[in-house]
Amino acid sequence: MATPPPPHGRHPYTQPPGRPQMGPYAPQQPTGPYAPQQPAGPYAPQQPAAPYAQQPAGPYAPPQPAGPYAPQQPAGPYAPPGPPAPAQAPYGYPQQPHPHSQPGPVGCQFCGAQPAVQATVRGHQGILYVMRFLSRSGVFCRSCGLATYREMSAKTLWQGWWSPLSVVITPITLLVNLGPRSRFHALPAPVGGFRPSLDPGKPLLRRPETLLILIPLALLALALTVLFVIGLFADDSSSEPLTTGAGQGKAQTLAVGDCVRNDADWPDQDLRTVDCGSADAQYKVSRRLDAPEQHCVGGDYLAALQYSPDGATTSCLTPVR
Repeated sequence: MATPPPPHGRHPYTQPPGRPQMGPYAPQQPTGPYAPQQPAGPYAPQQPAAPYAQQPAGPYAPPQPAGPYAPQQPAGPYAPPGPPAPAQAPYGYPQQPHPHSQPGPVGCQFCGAQPAVQATVRGHQGILYVMRFLSRSGVFCRSCGLATYREMSAKTLWQGWWSPLSVVITPITLLVNLGPRSRFHALPAPVGGFRPSLDPGKPLLRRPETLLILIPLALLALALTVLFVIGLFADDSSSEPLTTGAGQGKAQTLAVGDCVRNDADWPDQDLRTVDCGSADAQYKVSRRLDAPEQHCVGGDYLAALQYSPDGATTSCLTPVR
């Protein structure tokens, strides 16, 4: 087996490449006043660094001298750069929380006060065939939540009735807002805000917007009541029979066998007794219905109740011609 050559070539005393020759046979540099001078200054040639001139690093690096005789690092603008400083967050921007940290209590989005609750307050507007569905979501304290609820509900009360579908949507919107309102009322008074809370103002039923919509509603209810009363009186007046004879205040009682004529147009009745042999006779009282199971013959007319002796019995009027 052949022996491998040494790492530095065939000759054991050969210096590695990049290092000056040493020993008694190394070339001597000329000295004295006639020795070549090396240029100095910014244009001086840079000497190449030897590959073995680097200081070892790591756990086997030689210890650095310490104490009063240790070399001092230069200071000032030409000092070598040190290790980078830890990054700081820009001024005015909060630090990002750790992903495993526990979230703290959330304050009101308007004033920052606590306690606060997440809620959504809704509103509606209707103008002819155009409708708008409004909503405001966020974290509210008690004061800011009630202020938002009262403001949006008051506007809905007078802006949400002016389209056909809005008549149904507006009451539903007001009922939905009762949920956030109850959550706001359950909160205690807000504390610890970075600005004053919103003013809730007057309650909803004491605001001018609410009174404005109550006026047409009251007029509508009054108009319906008046129409209902007029309808009752008109029905009663049409059911009253007419009196017999001009200038008479009481209807004439008809007996079975009497002949009468009607001076009014049916179904109104203005019956007047006449002679059965005269040309004015139109109907003859053929019978009186004294029992509920009795009925008049087909073709007969029914006399009004006021023409009966007791005011409760119906008489049958048979045409004479």
